[in-house]
Amino acid sequence: MRQEAKPNPHATLTTPWTDQVDPKLPWPEYPRPQMVRERWLNLNGPWEFAINKLGDPQPEEFTGEILVPFPPESALSGVQHILQPDEQIWYRRTFTVPEDWAGSRVLLNFGAVDWACQIWVNAVRIGEHTGGYDPFSMYITNAIQQGENELVVAVQDPTDSQPNQRGKQVLKPGFIWYTPISGIWQTVWLEPIAEKSITSIKFTPDLDQGKLNISAYVANSSENLTLSAQAFANKKLVAQGQGDVTSPLTLQIDNPILWSPENPFLYDLEIELLRDGKVIDKVSSYFGMRKFSLEKDSQGHLRFCLNSKPTFLYGPLDQGYWPDGLYTPPTDEAMQWEIRFLKDAGFNMLRKHIKVEPARYYAHCDRIGIIVWQDMVSGGISPKPIWFALPKVMPNLKDNHAYWRLGRNDWSKREEFRAEYQMMIDALYNVVSIAIWGPFNEGWGQFDSAEIAEWTKEFDPTRLVDHASGWFNQGAGDFKSEHIYFKPLPTPKPEPGRGLVLSEFGGYSLNVSDHVWNPDKNFGYKKFSSKETLTEGYLKLLQDELIPWIEAGCSGAVYTQTTDVETEINGFLTYDRQVEKMDIAAIRKAHQKLYESSPE
Repeated sequence: MRQEAKPNPHATLTTPWTDQVDPKLPWPEYPRPQMVRERWLNLNGPWEFAINKLGDPQPEEFTGEILVPFPPESALSGVQHILQPDEQIWYRRTFTVPEDWAGSRVLLNFGAVDWACQIWVNAVRIGEHTGGYDPFSMYITNAIQQGENELVVAVQDPTDSQPNQRGKQVLKPGFIWYTPISGIWQTVWLEPIAEKSITSIKFTPDLDQGKLNISAYVANSSENLTLSAQAFANKKLVAQGQGDVTSPLTLQIDNPILWSPENPFLYDLEIELLRDGKVIDKVSSYFGMRKFSLEKDSQGHLRFCLNSKPTFLYGPLDQGYWPDGLYTPPTDEAMQWEIRFLKDAGFNMLRKHIKVEPARYYAHCDRIGIIVWQDMVSGGISPKPIWFALPKVMPNLKDNHAYWRLGRNDWSKREEFRAEYQMMIDALYNVVSIAIWGPFNEGWGQFDSAEIAEWTKEFDPTRLVDHASGWFNQGAGDFKSEHIYFKPLPTPKPEPGRGLVLSEFGGYSLNVSDHVWNPDKNFGYKKFSSKETLTEGYLKLLQDELIPWIEAGCSGAVYTQTTDVETEINGFLTYDRQVEKMDIAAIRKAHQKLYESSPE
């Protein structure tokens, strides 16, 4: 058994919330706001852990302690060990099932575990899961006992040594690639449920008809089950309905209050599962009445529309990394603060970049009011340096054959991507604020993107699709999507039948001493020497280059980026969230001018 640590020597930055982490119960909040049950047991906190060779049996002794849900590579975990592809990490803790759960089935839930895990309860193998970004659950009823129970989780993670989905994680971070994470990185919890219970729910607002369509998926469904739903606006009942669980349930929402960043109104929802008229399961949720579409403006340009109104989308590229927790924010408050910072800075959108966040993150976006452009996590063989030159000479490189060119030669890994992409959409379907799905970014593991865009539109017709952000345009999806760095923005060239978006640009950088990850090595697309000159350069970029794009038909733009991330120093904030690198009042005013430049 190997226990030695391999810490990142630069992991010394702390955020304002680092010291607020509860060492006994971090992340105490209910983890799934989109489907809440009253009874639950949080399993976050100190777990025992051990690391050994991949394939070796469970260690006899667990000699270390790790703070779940922080990944072992992070400072907040207390471990700071970069898990290698030939290693596995073992977690162990005990729990006691509450006495009032007697007679219920017990469900073990994981927000996310990166990458492949196996799970045992009281030495009984419960199951396994592969994929680092989707929530999953397992029944453990038959394995638990009265009194103390033992839970063991084993995890392996090849990171970029294999073509699985991992986003910007690499074993040798630098440039635009970051420290890897592995293992448990979101909340773990138990909940009691009935034998026949709601496993998932799906809400589809229909603004044109003033309706909300509800589909429920029920474990062990039978003919004598009915579904009941009640919708509330400001605690006042506004709609209700009941029907057989095998058919969608429709609520009529009269005079709906529309959701938007300016007025992020959410309805509350109570859903009950009944058997022969008796309630056997109950969950609470929320929904928003909104519509995303692509429609022509007064000048004939196809524009992104919110609730049928042309709306220019503007926001930052958001990587979702933290210096103390890496993938896992230190606290729920920290996560909320960052979203509010973006809203207060005048952004109406953020692009969540090749990472999927915890469910609470999206609930905060819904309630605070910021539109989310959601990327799928990238995979495939790691990009080679020559790939970064390909878009210049082959901007429309076909991605539906010769899959090896973009790192997707393995058929099984292409199928794995499709499955995980669908799981992401399923998991996030009820998020009110998500407007755009982005399956691929800059060709990283890109394949069959036109087909995947078409599938996405069929699977979720309520949202738009950016099929290939930045590189290797296949003429599919809803947008022509451009990434432009290092040079002035050229004259935009919209395409018939699709909207135009500038899905990455900017990346202006400022090195703020004592607030950088690695003082000896950092990166930005254009460097500035002070807050004043950086602000001036940013405002000039918007006025002289972005506004002409908007006037020519651009539907949205994504500036790189929310915060510095490791060796990238091109954020509005430093990586530790301690310093605002631009004059926020000035940029807020400039952002308002962008929205006013967009034709109706």
